[in-house]
Amino acid sequence: MRRHATLALALLLALTAAAAEDGDVPRREPPPSPALLPAASGDAHYTGLSVFAEAHGVWAGDNTADFYSGRPGNANTIERVLHSELYGTQIWTNLRQQGLIASSIGDESQLSVAEYGQMYYRLSYQIGLGLRYDYPSGFGWLLRFDLAQLTANGQFLLNRTANPMVLTGDPYLACAVAGREERINIDLALLRTVQLSPTLDLELDLGVNLNNTKVKDNLIEVGGQTYSILDVWGGQSPYNGVGEYDYVNQGGIGYGVLLGAYVGYQIPSVGAIRAGYTLYHTRTTLEGYTSWGWTHLVGVRIEMNNFSFFD
Repeated sequence: MRRHATLALALLLALTAAAAEDGDVPRREPPPSPALLPAASGDAHYTGLSVFAEAHGVWAGDNTADFYSGRPGNANTIERVLHSELYGTQIWTNLRQQGLIASSIGDESQLSVAEYGQMYYRLSYQIGLGLRYDYPSGFGWLLRFDLAQLTANGQFLLNRTANPMVLTGDPYLACAVAGREERINIDLALLRTVQLSPTLDLELDLGVNLNNTKVKDNLIEVGGQTYSILDVWGGQSPYNGVGEYDYVNQGGIGYGVLLGAYVGYQIPSVGAIRAGYTLYHTRTTLEGYTSWGWTHLVGVRIEMNNFSFFD
């Protein structure tokens, strides 16, 4: 009897082993490693290299705008043109013909500026292109190249009553003055992207800026006529015999820091559209005006992430 029980137990073990080999008894797999578990949908964001184009409205600080005021000591001065042989007579004659000055005798040497006004930059625009790289951790970097066109506006008061320029009424004639410049900005920033939802994220930027400013124009308007005070005469008073320079190098290299915040809407398999704000604290360079100032940008960025240089 005992022998029959032993044989029955051996037969049962053999059948169990055979069933396991044929797959009839499921094997228990070890639990997956946490590193292989799928990420929660709220943590999803695209990674890798992206290219982008952007456009911003620009509110520039007025710390360098007074460069275009035309006051004495600036690179471009109003009185150099007012008292010049080339333009002074034209200005004098125009003002007298319009009755803006009353004297029928005298010349342009009697013209003088009573007051130089405060200059300010108008709302302008900035456009650019760039690259960014996002890591799975949510960190990344950004490199962009932007071009901005800025215009500074103001006015000055021209004396109308200097002897013998006698005229009743307001003793001053208000005249406009303006300047136009081009700024190239190169930004390198560290990014941190925080996922807000499966399609929305918040991007925070911290970086450095390198800028180059180039003066394009400096104009005055007197009695309805426009004149350039941009010094193309090498510091001389303009007259018929003086030569002009085709290229005037006014401006220079500056630098600064930036902070930014953008909300992005992710488009699967394409990239993202972002809208946000960047604050610059920069030192721009114009002759005699190199102080630090604030610049504010508000705009949009369109990013494309669905490509590779190594396909």
